[in-house]
Amino acid sequence: MKVTLYLVITLSLVLAFTLTACGGSQEPSAPGQKQFISTCSSCHGPTGKGVFGAGKDLTASEFVADKSDAELIEFIKTGRDLNDPLNTTGVIMPPKGGNPALSEEEMQDIVSYLRALQEQTEKEQVAQ
Repeated sequence: MKVTLYLVITLSLVLAFTLTACGGSQEPSAPGQKQFISTCSSCHGPTGKGVFGAGKDLTASEFVADKSDAELIEFIKTGRDLNDPLNTTGVIMPPKGGNPALSEEEMQDIVSYLRALQEQTEKEQVAQ
């Protein structure tokens, strides 16, 4: 009986550590992650680290860090034109990331997700 219990506990721990190390479930877990992936990931990547030649890394972006939530929502609403002097990628960011159906609440969720990504990046940098 003790051997069986020990084996079950050991296998459970191995499974838990394996899932954690592999990223666990592929389901979006943070608020706004689903909206970010469906609207922003084609340019900024599914993890927000950016796609070369398309969109910048948002996980350590000073632009994101320096803006209030309201300012980021306004930026998402309007996008960034190719002629904008602050456009350093040479790529247009369409209003609402090209998703005209994006609601105010979904934009707030995306901003919350960006804040979580930045917080995680800061923790990782401190741990190094």
